[in-house]
Amino acid sequence: MAKLSNRDKILSAGVRVVHERGFGGASVRDIVQAAGVPQGSFTNHFVSKEAFGLEVLDIYFQQSLVLFAETLRNEALTPLQRLDAFFEANIDRVSGAAVCNGCMIGNLAAENSDSEMMRPRLIHIFQEVQAAIASCLRAAVTAGEVRADLECDDIAAFLVASLQGTNLLAKVERSAEPMERLKRITFNTLLR
Repeated sequence: MAKLSNRDKILSAGVRVVHERGFGGASVRDIVQAAGVPQGSFTNHFVSKEAFGLEVLDIYFQQSLVLFAETLRNEALTPLQRLDAFFEANIDRVSGAAVCNGCMIGNLAAENSDSEMMRPRLIHIFQEVQAAIASCLRAAVTAGEVRADLECDDIAAFLVASLQGTNLLAKVERSAEPMERLKRITFNTLLR
């Protein structure tokens, strides 16, 4: 097994520390301590904390892309089964030990909406999430699983915003119920 570089150690620990404490609450000292590397290693590998934050965000988002492949873009399932699997994966995530951490993407968006370095990347990520949901909804229309006049892009945008809100509520309430409620409303009301 290859030995991790200090840079890789910092990024790996950084994902965990930033997710647990938030971007503002995770000091460089906290991150390098968690990584077990000298403090100077951080500035050797990252020009700024924001540049580091972008890389941590991308690592975290890669997990979302895997989730999309397994759920929303999994053509072995019917479109509504894909959407159901996506919701179930989110329910499982907010039911686990990390429920108190919420969604790191949403957390970073709340903390860094004024960052001209991070904001464009966050916008792009939310657009990717919306596109994956909209594609699944369009497939459901084509398959006749939902009504033909479904506004797929609008509903996908609504679901992205709702998912972020339910992540926040699940974080505060320490409960999966907000995500379960969103799933029920989506299937029983929005997609009827």
